[in-house]
Amino acid sequence: MARKKIEEIIEVGEGMNVEISGDTIKIKKGEDEVERKIVFPVKYENNKITLKHDNPSKKDKKKMNSMAAHIRSMISGINKKYVYKLKICSVHFPMNVSVENDQVVIKNFQGEKTPRIAKILPGAKVEINNEEVTVESADKNKAGQTAANIERATIIRGKDRRIFQDGIYIVEKEKGKRLEDIEEEEK
Repeated sequence: MARKKIEEIIEVGEGMNVEISGDTIKIKKGEDEVERKIVFPVKYENNKITLKHDNPSKKDKKKMNSMAAHIRSMISGINKKYVYKLKICSVHFPMNVSVENDQVVIKNFQGEKTPRIAKILPGAKVEINNEEVTVESADKNKAGQTAANIERATIIRGKDRRIFQDGIYIVEKEKGKRLEDIEEEEK
């Protein structure tokens, strides 16, 4: 039984530059840039990214669908950045949270003398406003991983989490929007 050809076409918005070189794809718009490793053959022509396979197996279909989803996520991140909001909760000891270079420094967590440190990935931006931490990036993975690094830095071990509720917790994730949704909002 012959397998069918499969093809996925993704529209790229105006003003976006797409570069495909070797095993990476870069999408730029203004100062925002998102880069990702390619695991499936990709072509770019006439503001369209095309993923195509002539004789796909199940594994090839899965790779293509995953790659298409990653590319859509890159495009929506360039159009509208991914934003994560975290809440600083300190019940027992007041924490001092600050951004220094490429890391978030958490001082006086649970009365500890040594500060806890969370890494900020390149391309992610962290802002601290009173009890709220905002992480934003055009790259979904970098925004999510930076928020997770901050949350993980305040894990309490060996104590009951129901009583010791101090920490920094992700409270809101604002998802990027699809290009079609943005165009509808502009109308």
